[in-house]
Amino acid sequence: MQVSAQDEHQFALSILSALIEYHGIRSVLDVGSGTGRALRYLKARHPGVRFVGIEPVEALRQVGHAAGLSPEELRDGDVNALAAADGEFDLVCEFAVLHHVPQPAQAVAEMLRVARKGIFISDANNLGQGGPVARRLKQALAALRLWRAFDWLRTGGKGYHVSAGDGLFYSYSVYNDYPQVRAACHTVHQFNTVDAGKNLAASAPHVALFGLKK
Repeated sequence: MQVSAQDEHQFALSILSALIEYHGIRSVLDVGSGTGRALRYLKARHPGVRFVGIEPVEALRQVGHAAGLSPEELRDGDVNALAAADGEFDLVCEFAVLHHVPQPAQAVAEMLRVARKGIFISDANNLGQGGPVARRLKQALAALRLWRAFDWLRTGGKGYHVSAGDGLFYSYSVYNDYPQVRAACHTVHQFNTVDAGKNLAASAPHVALFGLKK
């Protein structure tokens, strides 16, 4: 329901496409592929690259297969336990998946494990969402290490939210996992995929991270 031709993840896909060419990426694993939107976009622009996507929901995979992706290209899989060898893919990416995962750090660890060259994350930054007052409040709670307790209270102890457009999701920021990416990668690049101020962590509601191991 949230997909459009000009959304933040389409912009992130354009960035990733340029990075694939610039860094000579020859294989890509997309985790949480849904109907294969990213796979189809990237395949059309990089015919010599091997693309594989994993998606646990069979109904979504069927849509992707009907759109032209083979069962080998779009297959069942779990981001928390990737069925791939260490460094099997040059690059591992995700688009709007981690804010649906209860333990995103585990998913990121798996992505880093099977990535030989780099990792690309395009996802939410809860601390940059909302108006100026709401953002400042969130950032103050995070600085005091009280955000999780606050979020637990406002969700009635569930720890997750549900919306018509996004289904079940967690309050998530790509910067929660930035230290993990930074520790595993030689360089890390940050991109605001929607309009934002100079401080992306404080102002960008959606952010893309590209971590390059070597």
